[in-house]
Amino acid sequence: MAAPARSVAVPAYSPRLLAAAVLSIGVLLLLGYLVMFDQGAVSHSGMYLHELMHDGRHLLGVPCH
Repeated sequence: MAAPARSVAVPAYSPRLLAAAVLSIGVLLLLGYLVMFDQGAVSHSGMYLHELMHDGRHLLGVPCH
């Protein structure tokens, strides 16, 4: 005798939630790149931003010099 078929609940994700998640991940990846690997190649906005990213590298333990 076969078992009766059961319905499976599939969570419904809204397109706005998915777009917000993708945007958030993209911003975090960009920020991570700027802090860890940029070394001033992209962030040419002056010494303040350079020093902020430099201190962030030291905080995360990423070698920078």
